[in-house]
Amino acid sequence: MARRIDVTGAGGVRLAAWEFGDPPKTDGAPGADPADGGGPPGVLLLHGLMGRASHWATTARWLSARHRAVALDQRGHGRSEKPPEGVCSRDAYVEDVEAALEQLGLGPAVLVGHAMGALTAWQLAARRPDLVRGLVVCDMRASALGAASQQVWAEWFRAWPVPFATLADVRKWFGEDDPWVERPNAARGEFYAEVMAESPDGWRPVFEPEQMLRTRETWVHDAHWEELAQVRCPTLVVRGLDGELGRAEAQEMVRVLPRGQYAEVADAGHLVHYDQPEAWRAAVEPFLDTLGATGSPKMG
Repeated sequence: MARRIDVTGAGGVRLAAWEFGDPPKTDGAPGADPADGGGPPGVLLLHGLMGRASHWATTARWLSARHRAVALDQRGHGRSEKPPEGVCSRDAYVEDVEAALEQLGLGPAVLVGHAMGALTAWQLAARRPDLVRGLVVCDMRASALGAASQQVWAEWFRAWPVPFATLADVRKWFGEDDPWVERPNAARGEFYAEVMAESPDGWRPVFEPEQMLRTRETWVHDAHWEELAQVRCPTLVVRGLDGELGRAEAQEMVRVLPRGQYAEVADAGHLVHYDQPEAWRAAVEPFLDTLGATGSPKMG
């Protein structure tokens, strides 16, 4: 079971965080260093565009055996508040995570981010190194994607046959019929079924597609190499072999990162942690094991 914790983000936006596992037993103050008895080390999981905290459930469950694992529904997603138009800036997303870490007493934490969530994670790590002791960047490019990609996404949203009559229809369309699907992918169908809610006329996404486009607009035109180079904590860059982050770019990201490491997951697309949860764990867990309470690699 996941326990909901309400967080106040930038501009007073209400955010839903979900803690997996039992609440930590601590003798120290919230946010105390785990090495000083302040509880297990914190991990904050950040989903990508259109995602939600529940997409991290499998990851969070194995993490919770040794960490305080919390997943955040980011603004406009999941159970978090959908802010008014124009309140989806990069700064707002980063400030939301900053607020979550401080209000939950998680920092210094490991941030595990997928796609947009990974970008948010490394932007925060560059700004607030005191709050982040390690990073896992999952299938997010540092290069600018350009205006053409926005048009492709807008056309894709228009192609969705909403409302869907049943969740089975959701699974089939996103797992088989979607023109973006090269071969049947049941995990992709399940991923999108999790972001649908029943309405009087059928099943619709819990987010506003136009708001997702506006959110995406805030990062696709810019490259993010400079911020990546400012991340000082140990960082693992993970890509699916069939994902959106190519091997050459991923390895360049590792080179640019002062303390970068690289891992790849076979038979996985963009939804690495969802496509291949066991292989994802095998890639990430050893990296987490190398981090001490302050983010310094353990000495063997």
